[in-house]
Amino acid sequence: MDIRSSVRLCAGWIALGAAAGCGAPASLPVAVTVSGDAIPLALSQAPADPVRGLKIMAGRDANCLLCHAVPESGQRFMGDLAPSLSGIGKRLTAAQLRLRVVDMSRLNAETIMPPYYRTTGLYNVAEAYRDKPVLSATEIEDVVAYLQTLK
Repeated sequence: MDIRSSVRLCAGWIALGAAAGCGAPASLPVAVTVSGDAIPLALSQAPADPVRGLKIMAGRDANCLLCHAVPESGQRFMGDLAPSLSGIGKRLTAAQLRLRVVDMSRLNAETIMPPYYRTTGLYNVAEAYRDKPVLSATEIEDVVAYLQTLK
């Protein structure tokens, strides 16, 4: 099995993370409108919280630090399979960040990043978690709010 297959398999397990007690969101995702390389409108009306965003990124639901380094996070262990997120808030808008968290495969079909809000076209998803996003709309917005602080 090559590294891409392994990571895709791993991404499938991340999508199934709720089986290990992570608590997958119960609500169905809201429709998103993609414009170019971004999702211009927030997915949730709730105020976004960057502190919660960091907890989500470092926690078991998103597990972003498995692949990404975020030196500003203060976390001890970080991955190096994907680009560092240091300074990402300076390079990308909230709308661009939102699309990347929702479904990076819309920009790069070969990405190893799991889709955190897409529910269709996935494989090996346990029936209990089908049609449910890994992160809720509010959690996506919290992650985007945290990423915007990385300037």
